[in-house]
Order: sequence, then structure tokens, then C-alpha cells
Amino acid sequence: MKDFVFIFRQADSGQNSVSAEEADTINKKWNDWIGGIAAQGKLKNHGAHLDPAGKVLKPGGVVTDGPFVEIRERLGGFIVVTADNFDEATTLAHGCPALEADGSVEIRPIFA
Repeated sequence: MKDFVFIFRQADSGQNSVSAEEADTINKKWNDWIGGIAAQGKLKNHGAHLDPAGKVLKPGGVVTDGPFVEIRERLGGFIVVTADNFDEATTLAHGCPALEADGSVEIRPIFA
């Protein structure tokens, strides 16, 4: 078994607020999807949901604020799963709620 990180990226629509009802629906989808991975014994780490605000440190000590105008997507969070190979990890990524919102799942192996 190998560990993979799923990095969730979402389109930056410019609107950061949703109603409480919409938030509940979105959270249920995420909990159900992650719960399904956990039920298979494949969830290694729940990871974290990331705030859209951020900063980037560049060479020379230059610090820039985020989100960034030139980027049309934002990093939403990550989880760590365990799978036999890339194909299985990719299969686990299917059904991710980020995909329903024009987002993506980046699947990266973790060096052991």
C-alpha cells in the first residue's frame, strides 16, 4: 500500500459566502464521500479544509497576499488516502464534491 494526498482545487468564483442550508448540503456531500473512503479502510488522514486567505513567501523575502488575481482557482484542502497504486487512488477520487463545483482533485503520491 502507498499513501497519496488528494489536493482539492476549486474555481474561484469570487463569492465566498453561501447560505447555512447550502453549507449543510455541501458539508454532507463531503462527509459522505470521505466517509465512504474511510469505510473502505483507505482514509489515512482527514487532512484539513483551508481558508481562502493566504500569503506567499518568495525569494528575497518578498511576501504577497492571496488570493491571487492571476489564479482562477483556489486551494480548498486535502486528505491523505492509502491505495495499492495510482489507478486505485484515482478511482477513490471519483465522486469528490469539488468536481461538482467545477473543481479538481490533484492526486499525488507521498514519498515514503
